[in-house]
Amino acid sequence: MIRLVAEVARVVALYNASRLLFWESESKEAHDARQDGRYPGSRVTVFLLQITEQEVRSMKRRLPILTLTTLVAVALIGVVSTAPSPALAGGATQISGDAFFDDPAAGECAPPPEGVASDYPPLVMTGALEGCLYTDILTTESSPSGTYRETGTEFFVGSYKGESGTFATTYRFEAKYEDVDTLSGEIFGRCQHPIVEGSGTGVFEGVSGQLFFKDEVESGTFLYRGHLRY
Repeated sequence: MIRLVAEVARVVALYNASRLLFWESESKEAHDARQDGRYPGSRVTVFLLQITEQEVRSMKRRLPILTLTTLVAVALIGVVSTAPSPALAGGATQISGDAFFDDPAAGECAPPPEGVASDYPPLVMTGALEGCLYTDILTTESSPSGTYRETGTEFFVGSYKGESGTFATTYRFEAKYEDVDTLSGEIFGRCQHPIVEGSGTGVFEGVSGQLFFKDEVESGTFLYRGHLRY
């Protein structure tokens, strides 16, 4: 890029110098032509001017091309330098990790905070979010085909980047089971968890965003991804 700009500057300088040379020589051309017969050296002058004129024509053709190329290169550099980082696209920080149901014997999660319901064993969250997610079921619905839908609220207690805090979500879970009546033999499952705006405390104060969970049926873990926006 630097070499390209330097080349454009050099061509422009030569072009301007040549125009000045022609302007000074135009007043002499008629006189030089009349002197050709008496002074053979004037023919050399005309020849040199013809060479210079050819160079100027060449520079006139090259200058717009180099200038356009420089402008395009500068524009591309500007686009690249102002493009948002994927990790912070739209002002949102991307996060990911996995989770699993807390083993009562291990007891990694404490009982839910006062006023928070927990219809399932809490989920132990690892990755970007470290802590426990408590689930309160509000509605359930199933069909003979084996599909199952569930909605509710959740409460997360934990940390982010080493700082503690809490936030609440609503969620919608969709899955399919071999036996939907007993919720056994899960075939697939996924869940959307919008963060409730204004529910955050500590490091999550003022946070919004959403988490997406996908059930890993064979391993019994839950992969999550999403974003946090402040």
